[in-house]
Amino acid sequence: MSLLIKNGHVMNPATSFDEIADVLVEENQVKKIGKDISEDGVSQVIDATGCFVFPGLIDLHVHFRDPGLTHKEDIATGSAAAAHGGFTTVVAMPNTKPVADSVEVIRYVNDKAAEVGLTHVIQAGAITKGMQGEELSDLEGMIAEGILAISEDGKSVMNSNLYREAMKIAAKNHIAVLAHCEDINLVNGGVINQGAKSEELGVGGISNAVENIIAARDIMLAEETGATLHLCHCSTKETVELVRDAKAKGIKVSGEVCPHHFTLTDQDIVAGDSNYKMNPPLRGKEDVEALKEGLKDGIMDVISTDHAPHTAEEKVSDLNKAPFGIVGLETSAALTYTELVLKGYLTPMQMVEKMSVNPAGILGIPKGDISEGHIADITIFDPNAQYEIHSADFVSKGKNMPFEGRKVTGRVVTTILDGNVVYKYNK
Repeated sequence: MSLLIKNGHVMNPATSFDEIADVLVEENQVKKIGKDISEDGVSQVIDATGCFVFPGLIDLHVHFRDPGLTHKEDIATGSAAAAHGGFTTVVAMPNTKPVADSVEVIRYVNDKAAEVGLTHVIQAGAITKGMQGEELSDLEGMIAEGILAISEDGKSVMNSNLYREAMKIAAKNHIAVLAHCEDINLVNGGVINQGAKSEELGVGGISNAVENIIAARDIMLAEETGATLHLCHCSTKETVELVRDAKAKGIKVSGEVCPHHFTLTDQDIVAGDSNYKMNPPLRGKEDVEALKEGLKDGIMDVISTDHAPHTAEEKVSDLNKAPFGIVGLETSAALTYTELVLKGYLTPMQMVEKMSVNPAGILGIPKGDISEGHIADITIFDPNAQYEIHSADFVSKGKNMPFEGRKVTGRVVTTILDGNVVYKYNK
């Protein structure tokens, strides 16, 4: 099996390759990158004229709800959504039912993802049993089964001593700690950002301190233990500064920003529409600008989605009752290109770094690089496509997001996994 991608603008930050070229794929590897590669004997030819060709996108933060909550999403539909969005590798969070806190659940996800075969699914292991925060999970057993990260996403491990022990194990085994930073004792029933909007809508507010306090604690524990710490879905200007200071001290910390957090503020929230409810919440203008500047200057390393599907019935509730979370796999690339690249915060190459190269580095996997001899996980992206986002076009079970009808530029047109086309946009 061979595949030839013709005349695309090939971007490979790992080797600083950035020019119009052809890419020849044989079996599951990139065989050759160059000009005017012959089509002789090639099984499939893709004309990528006018498109970017770059390493497959990697999302460090998705919720596939499988096992146990598959009415919201499952590995098959989540993988299809990932392919639709240009993602060839995703990291699934452990707040499933049962929780991904055992070898058995990790093996189930690994086997099912391999069977589906639309994206590489890396299951993160829960830090504590049942995500109850009281006793460590079988971390060593899950690491032996192949997990590359641990997380308690959806909440923080509030017992600092227990969390420190988990960090020590992660450091010893060279796997990442993916941290959801939320002081649950400070939330106090809050549902959106604390400020004028929460007062206007008459709902509880979530202050920046809810995130900042745990981010600071986690950075201190990472410094003490030597763990590789990745701060998930950062939303405050103070977290950006905490990451900046930690990096200056040589602490192994990285931070991710989600498209909704650099695209919307709390002032965009529409009364009664719980599609604007996510955790952490949409913040103020100063926070949004700090996140964008942090991405621009390299302090914030990664763009992830926190893809969190819920049913329409759940999300039709008011702000107080509806669950937190929005979907993002199928909108992330377009929103990033529209809001960050076209507005001058990132170059296209930097977008690829944030969405592929850097996530691969945090996980320690040989991806995010399509130079010759590497696995052919490739995304083809049309930077000129203009359209409106509509949830009816999603293949995810989840349609819950606040971008309905939003005009964007940039579309994933082809996703290639291990040398095979797993998604192709049909006009």
